[in-house]
Amino acid sequence: MKKARVEAVRGIDLDVEAGQLVAFLGPNGAGKSTTLRMLTTLLPPTSGTATVAGRDVARDPAGVRARIGYVGQKNSAGENHRVRDELVTQGRCYGLSASEARDRAAELLALLDLEPLADRKPGTLSGGQRRRLDIALGLIHRPALLFLDEPSTGLDPRSRADIWAHILRLRETYGTTLFLTTHYLEEADSMAERVIIIDNGTIIADGTAGQLKNDLAGDHITITTHTERDAAEAARIAGATADGLTVTSRVAGAASALPELLRTLEAAGVKVATAETTRPTLDDVFLALTGRSLSDDDLPA
Repeated sequence: MKKARVEAVRGIDLDVEAGQLVAFLGPNGAGKSTTLRMLTTLLPPTSGTATVAGRDVARDPAGVRARIGYVGQKNSAGENHRVRDELVTQGRCYGLSASEARDRAAELLALLDLEPLADRKPGTLSGGQRRRLDIALGLIHRPALLFLDEPSTGLDPRSRADIWAHILRLRETYGTTLFLTTHYLEEADSMAERVIIIDNGTIIADGTAGQLKNDLAGDHITITTHTERDAAEAARIAGATADGLTVTSRVAGAASALPELLRTLEAAGVKVATAETTRPTLDDVFLALTGRSLSDDDLPA
């Protein structure tokens, strides 16, 4: 029986500028990992072209690998050598001289707060410490572009914040272009300059987090009333629908629109019990685009 053809990625078009911090989001099975594996030469594309760090991924994969860093979801370091030795060995594999590898290892140990751990074996480190070591291994050859595949997944909130502090410090220090996937939407929202959302193998949104939220989700005003009659009248005035005593409307610039709405409702004799504004999330953007949530079943708790 002939197997059905599966198109994990279909005709995506990306252009990332040097120095950008780009978050690549989507539910499981959307094509994130396949795209990342193609861009890092781990998976040959079946059609199309891609130029990464000035090199063609199909015709010059070795040239791409020499110019990028890649931090996968699993730990990169071995278990039987000291942290410092792992970094030096990685540097030697990239063609650094012995002294260059030692100097670069010392630089990254200091930058990533790994100096106190330099003589320990990776297997004795905590999850957050190991992720910092993974990042150091990906940077040992001074790549202009670093791919990070879910760098903070599985870490506790404090370790996640620590990892992000180091990632941002690296970008500030070296000007490295960062292309990352993450399951934590609040990370992409607060840290990334650009957010790209992929679903069913195609890109469905691309822009800053603020642009996507304003254009595709919009702010919300939620008011409650004392009676369903007032709620119905408030819904009519706001162009929204009422759910019991609650009325929620989508508006542009909710913070500035709320005072005018309250004045209008008061003039119409509607008594408002509570009123609040909320900014949308990236999950709201995905919901507006697809009718489902990025958080439904696809992302870890």
